[in-house]
Amino acid sequence: MKNKILFVVSLLFGLMFINAGLNKLLNYMPVPEDLPQEVMVMFDAMTKITWLMPLIAVFEIIGGILIIIPRLRALGALVLTPIMVGIVAHHIALGDLNPLPFAMAAILIWIIIENKVKYLPLIKK
Repeated sequence: MKNKILFVVSLLFGLMFINAGLNKLLNYMPVPEDLPQEVMVMFDAMTKITWLMPLIAVFEIIGGILIIIPRLRALGALVLTPIMVGIVAHHIALGDLNPLPFAMAAILIWIIIENKVKYLPLIKK
């Protein structure tokens, strides 16, 4: 039962990252009008570095696909961890207490914990 729940959660988690990455590349979701000024300044700065958003988008798409595939889930978690850290740090820095990024971080931590055996060879001598 736990494996089925983990699969469904991983599927939704992966699809959210695939959607976010595709949106960064294709811009199909409208930007809300009521974004705080700090967020707009940050987005303007990130878009001035022309290669940054496509790079993040590609890693979100690849990580989302890897998270969905059970055999590659541990690798997907490694790919998405730096992106998730950035998302959580961004929300903390802005004082935004939206629970979604923190829930997604918790899901990623759960995926990492469930795959800890696969990470052990990386840290053993």
